[in-house]
Amino acid sequence: MTVQTLHNEDPHPSDAPETILVVDDERVIRELCEKVLKEYRILQAGNGMEALQIYQKERCDLILTDVMMPGGSGINLLSQVKTLDPNAVVIIMTGFSQKEIILNALREGADDFINKPLNLLQLRTAVEKSLAKKRLKEELTSLKRLDRFKSNFLSLISHKLRTPITAISLFLQNVEQGVYDQNDEAFRRNIKLVNNEAEYLGRLVSDLLSFSKVMEGREGLNLEPCDLNSILVEVIGGTQRKEGIETEFHALPLPVLHLDRGKITFAFQQVIENAYKFSGDTGHVSIALRSTGDAVHVVVTDTGIGIPREELSKVFEKFYQADPDNTGQVRGFGLGLFYAREFVRQHGGSITIDSEPQQGSTVTVTLPLQ
Repeated sequence: MTVQTLHNEDPHPSDAPETILVVDDERVIRELCEKVLKEYRILQAGNGMEALQIYQKERCDLILTDVMMPGGSGINLLSQVKTLDPNAVVIIMTGFSQKEIILNALREGADDFINKPLNLLQLRTAVEKSLAKKRLKEELTSLKRLDRFKSNFLSLISHKLRTPITAISLFLQNVEQGVYDQNDEAFRRNIKLVNNEAEYLGRLVSDLLSFSKVMEGREGLNLEPCDLNSILVEVIGGTQRKEGIETEFHALPLPVLHLDRGKITFAFQQVIENAYKFSGDTGHVSIALRSTGDAVHVVVTDTGIGIPREELSKVFEKFYQADPDNTGQVRGFGLGLFYAREFVRQHGGSITIDSEPQQGSTVTVTLPLQ
């Protein structure tokens, strides 16, 4: 079996202090920097190797490093950090005024310089200026990303709406031109097809309204006491499914969970609807709850078409849609699982998927009990 696990991320809270990694072989310098920059979260390293290990484990908003240290220079550390993250912010502290050192640091992407012995006002000013520049860059990146998302979304909407509208329009034109005999079997068959397209169009508009609400309320959770079993029963009951698909639900006695009802309901709607959507005309969908003491696992299994191994890493991406027949006409917007994963992560949970072509899929949503 091929398995992909999507772990819970630890986003940097907007109200948390920014983190500065101070790198200097002299402890007194590190402690002085910590006292001067007391409003920030300070991490300390005595050399470049130790600093790199910390940087790879901890989120650091800025690195303040000396140039000359045993076991590797600050320029080497700067180069390694910029390789890991070209947007990393690094300020070089130096007691040397050699032109070559400054040029090397600039070539490697140093954001600023501070002379030793340290001027405390200069230190604070350099840090504040560099962090302000970093925040501005992140904001611009976010705006560009949002602009691309809007463009892609509008393009996708126009494509998705065009197909049913074209089918309905052509049928009405043929009716107007007298192409059909209204007592003919072909006419009744086309009436049914056009009615299906109209219903699909209605569902698309409904989905658009849902996604619009989802995108407006992405930040924060509105927690309330919830019965997870009841939420799942409600989702299963409201999901469209074909008569040939059997449904099995295994409830589990659980304590009351504090959840954002709207977001968790949305997440399970996307997972369960996909189980039915890709199960064909006949099949079996199972929804089962399991507990491991500190977490509850909702396991959704289907006997559908499954997902190829090379596609597993894409299923939670924006706009991705499984298209096993390569028709290019898969219905929906490809945003459901993206937001489902985001909302589960906001609750401190995770989603895993286990699938093979023609063997069905198993999606497991894990939520902490506390």
